[in-house]
Amino acid sequence: MVDLVLGIGAAVGASTLYSLGIALQAMDAKRAPADEHLRLALMRSLLRRARWLTGTGLSVLGWPLQVLALLLAPLVVVQPTLAAGLLVLMFLAQRMLGEHAGRYEHVTMCAIVIGVFGAALTAPNRASTQASDLTITVVLVVLGVSSFLPYLFGLFDRHSPATVTMLGAGLGFAWSGVATKLASDDLSQGHIGLAVAWGLSTAVASGVAVISEMSALQGRPAIQVAPVVFVTQTVVPVALAPVLFSERFTATPFGGVPLAASLALLIAGAAMLARSPLLLALMEGERTSHPSGSAPSRSAPSQETIRSSPASDEDDPSTSTTRTSPARIGR
Repeated sequence: MVDLVLGIGAAVGASTLYSLGIALQAMDAKRAPADEHLRLALMRSLLRRARWLTGTGLSVLGWPLQVLALLLAPLVVVQPTLAAGLLVLMFLAQRMLGEHAGRYEHVTMCAIVIGVFGAALTAPNRASTQASDLTITVVLVVLGVSSFLPYLFGLFDRHSPATVTMLGAGLGFAWSGVATKLASDDLSQGHIGLAVAWGLSTAVASGVAVISEMSALQGRPAIQVAPVVFVTQTVVPVALAPVLFSERFTATPFGGVPLAASLALLIAGAAMLARSPLLLALMEGERTSHPSGSAPSRSAPSQETIRSSPASDEDDPSTSTTRTSPARIGR
């Protein structure tokens, strides 16, 4: 139990660094030229921005903490717990914008906290047992190819649908989540070379996913992008954990029902919190009117405006995103 608590603590620490990095990176995502959509030029453009690089550095610093978390706790707990970083962003939004969270935010934050506690109390034992090399290879190849689907449209001179781009980003981060678990297992067994190789692979996968997510933000408001990316990158590794790492729900109390319910509550709460106009306003440094009780600002857009505004290079108020993915080297 001590290892589990320490593992959750490390995951929260990693998520905090990831989220602080996001708060900086997202401010620049929409300002890249539209013709850089799904191109390396987008990354080159962002790499010239000091604020975006600072955010990337914070995200990179979070990855060792995620590896430590996976050395102490099972993947099915660590991956969803990374959503706790959204609570940090909400705290920052309130302090920086002078606004108060409303009922919507309070309910979703409670869902995250209850979900984390529920998962901790019903978690399976951490397992270092892995599936066969063939199974792992097939799974990673499928995830990798799926994450590249947005770029395949470009090979045929077609524009990738926004949904495909968002899912591609989520699957890329899911790939890096699985690879981070593999790195932690090899590290625990003293296979340093393999651990380093898996670590490098997470950087590559995350870099590709970052281009996809930033491209998605160019065409859709973050209030649509963030939940899709978050849910995909969280649910896929958790679903694969029983197959790849023997972290079986049926081995937990009451046949895994409490664990599944806790994870569902956590994921739903995080996906809903990612849509909060208070978080979206944080990324723009603006005040925002709130739909559930906080004082409105005369200069702020309404929630409905935030939800429905079309994307543009400079004026879209929705530039937030979620961070629950490992080694987000490009974030």
